[in-house]
Amino acid sequence: MDSESAVTTCYRHPKVESHVRCTRCERHICPDCMREAAVGHQCVECVREGARSVREPRTAFGGRISTVPLVTYVLIALNVLAYVAEVARPAVVDRFEMLGRGLVGPDGGHYVWQAVYPGTFHAEGVVDGEWYRLLTGAFLHLPPTGGSFGILHIVMNMVSLWNIGRVVEAQLGRVRYLALYLLSALGGSVLVLLIAPDTPTLGASGAIFGLGAAYYVMARRLGADMASVNRFMAGLLLWLLISAGLTSWQGHLGGLLAGSLVTVAFAYAPRDRRRPFVQAGACVALLTLLVVLSLARVAELTV
Repeated sequence: MDSESAVTTCYRHPKVESHVRCTRCERHICPDCMREAAVGHQCVECVREGARSVREPRTAFGGRISTVPLVTYVLIALNVLAYVAEVARPAVVDRFEMLGRGLVGPDGGHYVWQAVYPGTFHAEGVVDGEWYRLLTGAFLHLPPTGGSFGILHIVMNMVSLWNIGRVVEAQLGRVRYLALYLLSALGGSVLVLLIAPDTPTLGASGAIFGLGAAYYVMARRLGADMASVNRFMAGLLLWLLISAGLTSWQGHLGGLLAGSLVTVAFAYAPRDRRRPFVQAGACVALLTLLVVLSLARVAELTV
């Protein structure tokens, strides 16, 4: 056997002489193809294959682990941007707040709904096809000179969103957390539509009540010390009662109920391959229910 036949080369670079083998596939590899392993070196392909076979760490509820509450940051930013927009143009509130039904007069003023109204008036709200109000209202807040709270409305909601939201997001992961937030906001608006369609409402409180419900359900599922959690929920429910005379208790209660249903599905879904399908199915089922209720209520209001 001649000397040339004894020369070994890298399997990826045949012109490069190599005397080191990959500890996994035992093919020869050159320095450019070497990747340090627990023992010896591995080739690029084996390292890539190994990375695919490692299970990605997940939270107890199936979410991807993340240390940055990105969705909470984005939600706060959207609320603040919407607030800046409504301060710059007050008409934004009338155009995008949650309203089941109302009338716009020839003078541009907004009036309470009447089944029979002059031809110079026209309908507004969800009954007029403005379905976006079911969500956009959850990103608006009272202007600085408006209502009993003024600027405190958005300040209190954003502080609550930061304190509760980042905890819930860390446990659920970004996708589940966003689904929870939006469904809670929608649940609050739908209950307003069902019970108080003539009342304009706005604010992120419904979604935040949903996050509060999620915090409670997750704490119970994880076996946490419930003393502080129960005190938190007592305060939340107390505010729900107080809000009956100050703000939209219907929006708060709707968000609380929707958030509870979503989180129960997230927390108690089977911990196997079925889990994401059960959790997604629960979200779709709740969304379908809210849509059906909204359609039925609008049909009733427009008769």
